[in-house]
Amino acid sequence: MWTGPIRDRRCAAQLLHRVEHFRGRVWSIVSDEVRLPGGAVVTRDVVDHPGAVGVVVLDEDDRVLLIRQFRHPVGGYLMELPAGLRDVAGEPPLVTAQRELAEEAGFTATDWHVLIDFFNSPGGSTEAFRCFLARGVTAIPGGRPHTGEAEEADLPQVWMPLRDAVDAVLAGDLHNPTTVAGVLAASAARDRGWSTLRPADGPMWDLPLGTAPHAAE
Repeated sequence: MWTGPIRDRRCAAQLLHRVEHFRGRVWSIVSDEVRLPGGAVVTRDVVDHPGAVGVVVLDEDDRVLLIRQFRHPVGGYLMELPAGLRDVAGEPPLVTAQRELAEEAGFTATDWHVLIDFFNSPGGSTEAFRCFLARGVTAIPGGRPHTGEAEEADLPQVWMPLRDAVDAVLAGDLHNPTTVAGVLAASAARDRGWSTLRPADGPMWDLPLGTAPHAAE
């Protein structure tokens, strides 16, 4: 039985050898031979991902903003929170989130907090995700800038009561992980009088852009 603190803790494996199989526009796929903390030597395939951020945007009526976006890998349109990749080196997560909110939805916000941090698929990807709560929302004059292309060229949006969004998640009507985690976290935080919110610039279990989390040999 585990008797230590119930919280995640950093502990890098020792990287013995790496083979890069693919380097794409956003992420790479590598095979790492590593020595695990327990001593075993294994090979693990890893998607080396820059990380991402998302935003639960709440208006004064406790409605959450969702946008509709086509996602080719899963074959359909998903209702999602505004979100984006952390693909600008050195850009703080909060700045990325503010930029993505403007670019994808055409809004700015005055009140920002961290809702939750999570790893999207820790068994095979380095993607670290931070989800913010944004309130005090104002529409940008003229709407979102015309910077999107392909899937982001047309992003219809809707304001949905937070309670209804929770119901949609639990009913299996919403599938995007950012949306699922963010909506449930926002509901839980609201039920606690927002006492669980963290500073928008608070520390994050972060990974350097373009690197997998392994110690040097």
